[in-house]
Amino acid sequence: MAGNVDALFIFLVIISGLMTLLIFTAVIYFAARYRHQRGVPAEQIEGSTPLEITWSIIPLAVFMVIFAWGAVVYFKSRTPPRDATEVYVVAKQWMWKMEHAEGQREINELHVPVGRDVKLIMTSQDVIHSFFVPAFRMKQDVLPGRYTVAWFRATQPGTYHLFCSQYCGTQHSGMIGSIVVMEPAQYEAWMSGGSTGPLSATGEKLFAELGCSTCHRTDTQGRGPNLQGVFGKPVLLQDGRTVTADENYIRESILDPGAKIVNGFKPVMPTFQGLVSEEQLNALVAYVKSLSPAAQSATKTANAAPQGSGTQVQ
Repeated sequence: MAGNVDALFIFLVIISGLMTLLIFTAVIYFAARYRHQRGVPAEQIEGSTPLEITWSIIPLAVFMVIFAWGAVVYFKSRTPPRDATEVYVVAKQWMWKMEHAEGQREINELHVPVGRDVKLIMTSQDVIHSFFVPAFRMKQDVLPGRYTVAWFRATQPGTYHLFCSQYCGTQHSGMIGSIVVMEPAQYEAWMSGGSTGPLSATGEKLFAELGCSTCHRTDTQGRGPNLQGVFGKPVLLQDGRTVTADENYIRESILDPGAKIVNGFKPVMPTFQGLVSEEQLNALVAYVKSLSPAAQSATKTANAAPQGSGTQVQ
């Protein structure tokens, strides 16, 4: 996205510079041309309708170009590709904790392959932070109590600065890190070591340990809704509303089960607020997402890929 952001910014600078030059030229010209002269009475100058229409339509056209261009860049930067590699990010005073969908964990460093879309699912453990990578022209606030999403696709290998651009406390300036962009073969080699298993597998184990599977069954006998294939689908609530089961919906349903009751079920689920950490929440969300047909198909495709091919599907 850096090229698109830079092009729009340069366009704005050029337009602003030309308008500034035009205005100051007009000011100097009119100040000299119509300066007060002793003994010459002032004359009333009537307006020109064609001139006023012209200087209204041209700026409007320029502003509409800026609006349309900016909207395209904004929506593209805010809409992660469907097949993007997912990384969960937890911000806390004063560090960045990353966990890949494959299970690798990092602190203040994020290793990614060149040329692959990466989706960041981020939340804060304490105060508001902001994930800022100047080289990628991306910045996204990270908020406590909910997920925010950002994405990027690195095009050149290297190490890039990561900052927190939101004042978050006394050691805010020390909350720095780096994005390490690697060639696909190097990235696969890095991924092959140090993994504790997929994040969804950790979530599945936690799901069983917390007793969630006793209510959220795959048959019709459960006291809670069947979670198989629910992610990304519309959910009908008890009050008649319909919401999409995204990451924030799953998170809220774990921490505040009474906020959105699914139609046909009673509010019997206890809250897990304070009982699970942000990392455990991420694992539970990843597990529920893995129950969707699209995620299961992607997993089968990834497992079927030949080793060393550099192919990895999330």
